[in-house]
Amino acid sequence: MSVPSPYAELLTRVPVREAVVDVLGTPTRYWEYGDPDAATTLILVHGFRGDHHGLEPVIAHLRGVRILAPDLPGFGTSARFADREHSVAAYAAWLTAFTAALDLGEDTVIVGHSFGSIVVSAAVAQGLPCARVVLINPIAAPALEGPRGILTRLAVLYYRLGALLPERVGFGLLRNRAIVRVMSEAMAKTTDAGLRRWIHDQHHRYFSAFADRDVVLEAFTASVSHDVSEFAADITQPVLLIASDKDDITPIAAQHALCARFPDARLRVIGGVGHLIHYEAPAEAARHIMGELGESQ
Repeated sequence: MSVPSPYAELLTRVPVREAVVDVLGTPTRYWEYGDPDAATTLILVHGFRGDHHGLEPVIAHLRGVRILAPDLPGFGTSARFADREHSVAAYAAWLTAFTAALDLGEDTVIVGHSFGSIVVSAAVAQGLPCARVVLINPIAAPALEGPRGILTRLAVLYYRLGALLPERVGFGLLRNRAIVRVMSEAMAKTTDAGLRRWIHDQHHRYFSAFADRDVVLEAFTASVSHDVSEFAADITQPVLLIASDKDDITPIAAQHALCARFPDARLRVIGGVGHLIHYEAPAEAARHIMGELGESQ
């Protein structure tokens, strides 16, 4: 039995429509929230091993905008790439093609969380037309360097082992509930027991919704081999960084350093939260986004 979402009531007030569009030969499923005729359109790009559900708590707190939330190829219910590796370059090309397929213009706002922050930054740096960029829990520094480098390398071995073992055993390892729970416990910072139960339930329900073992290994390799700082200098649009002071993946000092790399960026820090701003502080994230758009909730 699933754990009720603390944001369910708010989310039920937001109209939602589901659709599929072909992007670079890849059937991509996406969800459209809010008013389809709103003046402002946001595209939300989720993080590694997740799908569009992860950003729904933020969506629940946004008002007066149109929101498009696709599942990244190979995750959720979108098809995997058939003819290319699941790399940052491939995802960036896909995101650009997704906006073109839906005939979105330069007034679009692109939002990326975690791994999605890398994908969004790469796409915009390479010419994806948009008005503004919002990065939530951005990956600000190389994951293989610094004090967490050893843990990252252990994670690389975990994903490689999952891909190399016999299929049934490998899938079992990658989708092991105990391992997923350890990851979830490590990332959640809230002391609210009910909220923690819901976060763990979300990870159990959606954290293993990937197409196959190659997809998850390729995407993980991409996520730890790149970071937003590579692309920051080439992004001329206004950028909003929404970070947290207890993020175990990117320390707050690296977020300040990243902010300085952009020609035009602002950093908003949410206290007492880790890498799960979208679960633990979605109202604050939405408030910062709406503030960036010059609107009020």
